Amino acid sequence: MTALYDTIGLNYADLRRPDSRIAAKIHAGLGKARTILNVGAGSGNYEPLEREVTAVEPSAKMIAQRTHPAHRVIQASAEDLPLEDASVDAVMASLTIHHWTDQPRAISELKRVCRGPKVFFTYDPTFNDHWLLDYFPENSEIDAKQFPEMADFDDWFDTVDVQTVPIPHDCTDGFFFAYWRRPGAYLNASVRAASSSFHRLPDVDTRIARLEDDLSSGAWLDRYGSLMHRETLDCGYRLVIAR
Repeated sequence: MTALYDTIGLNYADLRRPDSRIAAKIHAGLGKARTILNVGAGSGNYEPLEREVTAVEPSAKMIAQRTHPAHRVIQASAEDLPLEDASVDAVMASLTIHHWTDQPRAISELKRVCRGPKVFFTYDPTFNDHWLLDYFPENSEIDAKQFPEMADFDDWFDTVDVQTVPIPHDCTDGFFFAYWRRPGAYLNASVRAASSSFHRLPDVDTRIARLEDDLSSGAWLDRYGSLMHRETLDCGYRLVIAR
């Protein structure tokens, strides 16, 4: 996965800009914690600027694109955190847990180094209600293998609070389902390149050609036009606050 992000990370900072509305939810979940560990930190999205953040990220390409270079950055993996026991107040992990090769081991590491809340911005793989899945149905099966279900967090932690994160129609963070009201964006190869999901899917060009045809003919609007009146949409993204 490090090698993947050394490839897709080239334009990541431009296309995966943190959305302030999502950031507000993540920061609220961190409570009053002053020292934060951001695991799978990428280019630094969603890190609270006013707090002391240590970022752990395995990809050198992602580290090079960090927008907050003053923060402490360590090139390492979630499964082997080079931090002392109980050394941070809180942990945050934003759209990264599905890339961890050994999730139970990584969770144990988070619990070891953190004395407070662990905040995950993640995706519920049991959620399958999105028009993009009509074009890429295989994504549901892939997500089911990679993302933990919400029940897994109950197994890993003593207390868990799961919150729905509605995605605004003009979301600035270009993750897989972010362009739910801007379908034409998916025709842009650069937009697709910034989402790891498209690197996992088969026959992407053929599916995108079908989407382009449906947009041109009006078929997409006929099927999904009601979405154009929505300001936000539940796309399956969840905030998990665990202790």
